[in-house]
Amino acid sequence: MPVEAAMIWNEPNNKSHWDPEIDPDWSRFALMARLAGEAIAAEAPGLPRVLGGMSPIDPGFVLNMARQGVLDRVDAVAVHGFPLDWNLWQIHEWPAKLDEIRAVTDKPVWVSEVGVSTFGAEEVQEWGLQRTAELLIGRAPRIHWYSLYDLPRAWPATTRHKEAEGSSYYRHFAMGLLREDGSPKLALKRFYDVTPEIGLCQWFHFEDHRLDDAVRWMKKLGVAYLRTGLSWADWYRPNAAAWFDRLMRALEPFDVTVTFCFTPEHKGIAPHHTSPPEEPEAFAEFCAEMLRRYGPGRTARRAFAAAGA
Repeated sequence: MPVEAAMIWNEPNNKSHWDPEIDPDWSRFALMARLAGEAIAAEAPGLPRVLGGMSPIDPGFVLNMARQGVLDRVDAVAVHGFPLDWNLWQIHEWPAKLDEIRAVTDKPVWVSEVGVSTFGAEEVQEWGLQRTAELLIGRAPRIHWYSLYDLPRAWPATTRHKEAEGSSYYRHFAMGLLREDGSPKLALKRFYDVTPEIGLCQWFHFEDHRLDDAVRWMKKLGVAYLRTGLSWADWYRPNAAAWFDRLMRALEPFDVTVTFCFTPEHKGIAPHHTSPPEEPEAFAEFCAEMLRRYGPGRTARRAFAAAGA
């Protein structure tokens, strides 16, 4: 069963992934998330539903989601933390950050993105991986290290203000255990020591040329579980179904948390991936359609059929 969980959106409380000018109280997000949670439960009963990882880690956001009924439609909440790169807290505060969220919800708390860039030095990432493992293993049911690969310099990072963000923007390109050309960094050898307890978060771009090499590396590293995205916006590209099928077949050796996110331009209130959709039920239907196609027990059958058996 390669799909082990469905995550609803990515960093909904971060303006790089959700537009606070259109939805300042997250009421549009809450409606969309409630509908998506209900659709996932109807299509794949028992499949864990995870509220997309918060960034920043904010108990107030969790309380807001509870008041608006979102937590009644999910089974876990997730957090993202990058204290050595972007957050205004220190790495040793990780246990306290988890406790802040546990104080306001009885849902399990996943760490669906944690990582350290090599923007300043590879030794920082090497130490950061080791310290993160010491602080988080045993404290969260899922820990997804971000990421396996550096983001290629020719691709844009998914932020709102791009290069105007200064070094904060360029750190996005140095989060991998492998460089853009696939060569290993210092921290890679440390990752063997923390699998399978720690998994990976690796976003694959549309028709990503790194997919097959990534699978080989993950097997070699002993990775058991992975988080990736199925982009609602990408679903409207030409040949999207063929790419999604290839991606999900390739990831069958791993337990996969699929993250559903990013608004197609023609579906948004504003023509941008961060925009709330005009029709929130359309996002819920996308989630259901993906689980009809790739939900528990279905990916293997599709691959079996594709092989001509």
